[in-house]
Amino acid sequence: MTQLVTRIDDALAASMDELIAQGAAANRSELVRMGLERLIEERRRLAIGQQIVDAYTEIPQSDDAELDAATRALIDEEPW
Repeated sequence: MTQLVTRIDDALAASMDELIAQGAAANRSELVRMGLERLIEERRRLAIGQQIVDAYTEIPQSDDAELDAATRALIDEEPW
């Protein structure tokens, strides 16, 4: 496991200690890991959500648009 060394201010350390006292985590290291995992997961979900929005934006959402595209394709293939 990779070890990280960081500095935090006293107020943040006190807040972390309160969370540990409440049973949120066993120690500061675990609390930091939990916070990082949550942040990474949140960012991953936001990225997936944006990909879904982008996909819906690119693809026509009405049946008419899909039918128009299919009709154009059939006409283009027709040997007039």
